Amino acid sequence: MKNGKHPDPNTIHPIAGYDKEIYVKPTLKNPNIIVGDFTYIADSDFESHVTHLYEWNGDKLIIGKFCQIAAGVEFVMNGANHQMSAVSTFPFYTLEGWNMKPPAAADLPLKGDTVIGNDVWIGQNATIMPGVHIGDGAIIGANAVVARDVDPYSIVAGNPARLIRKRFDDEMIELLEKFAWWDKSIEEINELIPILTSGDFEMVRRELMVRK
Repeated sequence: MKNGKHPDPNTIHPIAGYDKEIYVKPTLKNPNIIVGDFTYIADSDFESHVTHLYEWNGDKLIIGKFCQIAAGVEFVMNGANHQMSAVSTFPFYTLEGWNMKPPAAADLPLKGDTVIGNDVWIGQNATIMPGVHIGDGAIIGANAVVARDVDPYSIVAGNPARLIRKRFDDEMIELLEKFAWWDKSIEEINELIPILTSGDFEMVRRELMVRK
């Protein structure tokens, strides 16, 4: 282990003496935010990046393991949505003094849980819109606005975010998904680092095929 230390998913500050990068999981207070081990954000507070997450909507933000979330990223949840099936989108029912009952859930554009896979890199100031699903290994470009699902191991960028390219061919993506290195033990992952950090994709392909 590096410097004689064992990786600990329950530590808050994984870089000694630096408080602007934290492992998210041990800091969570909201039960509707679920984050896997070793996912970090380049900030000292994660929940401030999750907006409009209201208990009455019942939606959740679910993020996998080993994700890398840059500064300024925002997860917009379903509470930000307004009724679009009527003449006005103004939310009279949320404000004092207006004679409007809350609309039925069917009349609101609720899009369900927001789900981020494992080993996803989300670039600086990206915005993830409600109900989006982002697959394992995806890369989200800086300042992107992600309003649609993103396939595993895809790179997207722009506003609205569009596919730039797949990171690997379909065979490699299937091998990586089945291998699911993020679910292995810390000891196994440490041994896999030379493979996980290699740019020799043919070697990686051979290793994954042997180890699957």
